[in-house]
Amino acid sequence: MTQELYIGVMSGTSMDGVDTALVSINGDQIQLLAHDDYPIPDSLKQRLLNVCTGQQTTLVEIGELDHLLGHLFADAVNTLLTQSGYRADQIRAIGNHGQTVYHQPLGDAPFTLQIGDANIVAAKTGIDTVADFRRKDMALGGQGAPLVPAFHKTLFQSSDSSVVVLNIGGIANISVIRPNQNVLGFDTGPGNMLMDAWCERHTGQKFDRNGDFARQGKVNQELLNDLLSEPYLAQPAPKSTGRELFNLAWLDNRITNRALSAQDVQRTLCEFTAVTIASEVGRFKTGPSPLLLVCGGGTRNLLLMARLSALLGDWQVAPTSDYGVDSDYMEAMAFAWLAQRRIHGLPSNLPEVTGASRPASLGVLYFA
Repeated sequence: MTQELYIGVMSGTSMDGVDTALVSINGDQIQLLAHDDYPIPDSLKQRLLNVCTGQQTTLVEIGELDHLLGHLFADAVNTLLTQSGYRADQIRAIGNHGQTVYHQPLGDAPFTLQIGDANIVAAKTGIDTVADFRRKDMALGGQGAPLVPAFHKTLFQSSDSSVVVLNIGGIANISVIRPNQNVLGFDTGPGNMLMDAWCERHTGQKFDRNGDFARQGKVNQELLNDLLSEPYLAQPAPKSTGRELFNLAWLDNRITNRALSAQDVQRTLCEFTAVTIASEVGRFKTGPSPLLLVCGGGTRNLLLMARLSALLGDWQVAPTSDYGVDSDYMEAMAFAWLAQRRIHGLPSNLPEVTGASRPASLGVLYFA
């Protein structure tokens, strides 16, 4: 297989920007050549949050958001090309995840919905675009998520000890790579989502920089126990979740009639994220030197990283950047890789992770 260039586009549950990553792929050799974080206008983000948090919406609203996001993603790609000096005709394809507005993997009618019209992306960039990655896996009985563990398996190998790759975005998810065993992966629960929302409500800041707001408070054990009683946390894998479960309304229902400072709630939310992650990661310890590699926005929350290190005392905890993969652009790189797999008809899901009945090449190709 010869070297090809791909661009991955990722807008996660935190909606803190559109990450774009231009990568070179040659077999299992994957190199990040350029990247950018393209802003989402506040007005558009608010409209998306209204939909994602279960407020009543209309087909017109969904259609307009689909259109606007198509242009936003295309503009993000074109900006990356301009900044990096690469041309559209050098890029084999774009892998565009889209913006998840609802994810319901269980029940009588499982579905997931990512919007951001890939026709617009392909037309406006002049680059073939792969999108709609999750629904083929769901059609095969899977959860449609998480999809990144297959990419982590390509990047990181374990020799004699466990390697767990933790992505802390809005939701936290792990990929478990152990010697001579299948890769496992699932959403552990909230990552930054609740902390971001609570922080913005009480400080006006979109996230808790370095965990400084949380440091002003103390863990409220009664609230923490209540948060930890959420049934999702006890479900066996495969499992995936999102903003439709973990949101401010979910949190407010558990704070009612409790006299707590905003800082104490923030500190408890940070502990909640740390404990739910650590309790799952700890189950997969194998070998003398288990390694937890962390990527995503949560790596910049120094309090959260410190709590993970403390709760996982037997593990080495480090950002993926220390191991050659930019921790901010891991997921965007993953969708560039998923696009490459689709272009070449190669399987890109892991049935042992998602629960799908068989491997499949995920995504739909939209020609430029």
